[in-house]
Amino acid sequence: MKLFQYHGMSNDIRVGAVTENGHVALPSTVKMEDLLGLDDAALKDLLAKEVTVPLKQENIKFAPVVTHPEKILCIGLNYDEHINETKLETRPGFPPVFCKFANGLVGHGGTVHIPEKAKQVDYEAELVIVIGKECKNVNKENALDYAAGYTAGNDVSARDMQFASTQWTMGKACDDFAPVGPYIVTADCLNPGNLAISSRVNGELAQNSNTCKMIYSCAEIISYLSALITLKKGDLIFTGTPSGVILGKEESARVWLKAGDAVTVEIEGIGVLESRFA
Repeated sequence: MKLFQYHGMSNDIRVGAVTENGHVALPSTVKMEDLLGLDDAALKDLLAKEVTVPLKQENIKFAPVVTHPEKILCIGLNYDEHINETKLETRPGFPPVFCKFANGLVGHGGTVHIPEKAKQVDYEAELVIVIGKECKNVNKENALDYAAGYTAGNDVSARDMQFASTQWTMGKACDDFAPVGPYIVTADCLNPGNLAISSRVNGELAQNSNTCKMIYSCAEIISYLSALITLKKGDLIFTGTPSGVILGKEESARVWLKAGDAVTVEIEGIGVLESRFA
């Protein structure tokens, strides 16, 4: 099942679902954290007991799929093709891990405001894991049991700020730099290891790949992170981007994102996440 959050009439955050009859609103008493970790069958049972209201998709103002994650963890350099295009240094073992914060979250159709200091803003289409229940020291064989589902994300990056030091945080964690959505697809309805993933800039195809090319799978990522950090319900994990980013082009061909640009991220089975830049 697909779940989403949206802004209600009073700008409160409401929860909706996509059913056979289209988009519906759940009662205001139902919160996303109540639904994370439920499988498709359990969600259908819940919806059958609740009074839902039809929503017109074109009128929905999407919010981020979760709004207050304790952690947003991000995996860097998780596709060989991206490593090759950027020529970034890698070391043996697990790829780099960095963080974003809740201030970066933007819903589908939202606006990414480019900081005045950032001159080299880039896009990164990524599959995002949504954690469904607390986990610590899980093995990779059971790791996907702790995923509530998956969504699409754009790891917006200010490259000049990212490489200003050896730490990537200032180029990755700016306000609005973590668009996610439009939906969470429950884990039992999707195979995260084989999904087409792409991005477009102003309608032109930029990235076109498949999550089967990830060096470390979603299960391996959850297992590795949980050995060091307790993962909590609602945490988000960006899993890395394939090739096709601006940084991967020859310097003379790099056209960085600017105000007025639109970037879409599309992931098979999840949908299209659109962000506009200002």
